[in-house]
Order: sequence, then C-alpha cells, then structure tokens
Amino acid sequence: MPKPLFILLLIAGPILLAIALGGPGLLLGLAVILIANPIIWKVRKDRYFNSDQFKALRADVAALVTEHNEVVNYVAEIRSKGSFELGASSTGQYAHLATFENTSAWNNRRDRNVVEYAPHVHNASLQVVRNASIDPIKYLMKYFNIKANQETLADIQRVADDISRLEEAVQNVRNREAEIVGRIQPPAFILMRYSAEFWNLVGVHLSPITVPYPQYKFQYVSAGGNTGQKVDIVLNTPTLDAISQTLVEKIRWAKSAAGQRALMTARLRSWIKDRDRHTCQNQRCGVSVAMEPHLLLEIDHIVPVSKGGLSIPENLQTLCWRCNRTKGAKLLA
Repeated sequence: MPKPLFILLLIAGPILLAIALGGPGLLLGLAVILIANPIIWKVRKDRYFNSDQFKALRADVAALVTEHNEVVNYVAEIRSKGSFELGASSTGQYAHLATFENTSAWNNRRDRNVVEYAPHVHNASLQVVRNASIDPIKYLMKYFNIKANQETLADIQRVADDISRLEEAVQNVRNREAEIVGRIQPPAFILMRYSAEFWNLVGVHLSPITVPYPQYKFQYVSAGGNTGQKVDIVLNTPTLDAISQTLVEKIRWAKSAAGQRALMTARLRSWIKDRDRHTCQNQRCGVSVAMEPHLLLEIDHIVPVSKGGLSIPENLQTLCWRCNRTKGAKLLA
C-alpha cells in the first residue's frame, strides 16, 4: 500500500468509524481522536519547528544559550576539583568482615529497621540521637571526628567555598533555563511530547545539576529492629557557616588564613554584592546584573588570604565568575 494512502487511512479511519457510530458523543469522540492521533501531533510539531517565529526566537536566544552552557561547564569544573569530605564515624567500620543472620522464628522477627554502616552514619543510643537533633554542630564534631584545629578549619572553608559557589552557580543555571523557556515560549505539547528534540534544536542540553551536599546521619535501631530513629545533618551553607564560627571560637585563630576564610559567611557575601551594586569590580569588565540579569557573581579577596589578606569589607570585592576564575590567588595591581 502506498505510504500517503496508509497515512490517509490512519487519520480518516477512526473519524469515519466515529461518524458511523453516531450518537450524542460524536463531536467529543472526533475531538479525542484528532487530539490523540500521533500523525496530528507530528504535523503540529513539524509546523512549529519550521515556523519563522521559532527560527527568529532561536536566533535571539543563541547568545543566552552560549552563556548558559559556559556556566554549566563551570559548575562541572567546581564539582570535579572539589572534595566534600570532612569527617567520618568509626562505628561499624569493620562490619563487612562479619556475617550477620537473624535466626529467630519467622513470626517472632521484628527486624523492620536495619542498621546502616557507612562512614557518614553514626550508630548510637536513642539519647545521643535525640541530643544530636537539639545540638547538631556539637554532636557532629564529637562523633564524626571533626577536631577543633587549624587544619580542620581550612578543610571546612574549602568545602564551604565550593558549596557556596556551587549553590549560586546551580541556581544561576536554573534561572537561565527558565529564561530560555520564557524567551521561546514553546507550546505546552512541545515540552510534553518533544522536549528532547526541542532542547536539541535550541542548543541546550539539560542535565540534572545538583549540589553534592555532604550528609551525615545519627541513627538508633533497637536490638530487635522493631524501632528506629535518625537525625540527618546536611552540610549546606548555613550549617558550614555555623561549624566555621564554632571552630573560630574554639581555636581563637581568627588571624590565620583558615580563620579569615571562616569569616566569609553567606551574609557577608550578600552584603558585599549589595555594596558593589551587583557589578564586577574589574575595571576592564564592569558587567552588572542590570546589564545581564542572570550574571553569576562571586566575592574575591583583593589581597588573597594566602598572602595575608583579611576578610574585611575593604579587602573584598565583587567579581563576575569569569574574572574571578582568571584572577585566582594572584595579587593584581
């Protein structure tokens, strides 16, 4: 059978059947058949992708797409270079060397809660778990071997810096994706049925970009496995800031490089950006959020901490992510 005739029968067949059946639901049946028919969807899709409107919008968004993909690569770069480990619990570190089996009769078994052994999991008494929910920083440091010394403070700040940059970069990517969708405004059926083809034509290849937050857990499981409770602690920016401040108070080394980095809280970063009017302070750049609504900005030490710079407003400036990555730990004139 010729292909055009086959397509005609595929479209017209169900319609003729609905007409033959008749009845009060004829119009509704015809509407459902037309909407659900895959040939109709393909015709509508091809018409949209070949329209002058889509081609014009695709050209307009090209610059935004390029910037978007560069920021995505920047996020991947931070993730690949970062290390997000701080401490570990020693409970169950050799559990893999033993074989456990519950030999109770089946109707007496209550092991609905199973103990989890991992470096980020501390198995403890019920009281310790409950105390950890009240004072998470204290118990996190105590049971996961996070010691109050300069080396630990440096590790905390390394992780905090990477996490903070990733949080802002990931949110920036999401804002850009929303901007792209809003700029093109595709019909709903395009995103629902042809999302992959749509993004491929636009030039954006979306991938699930997330922040790899370190997660720690206090866990209690009763001997018979009948009851269990747990406390999860996610090392996001507020938690890392709290750990940093706790360490600075304990070791009293605020003038050290690690101590100075500890003072770089999320609140201070936000204040510096407001002071600098959300504008890159590199005179050769000068790009601002007013010029680029989704500009990714970061806070830089003018005199790097590694060279004695302090985390004080006079030594802090706002840079766009490109200028900050180029500057690194260099001391510029």
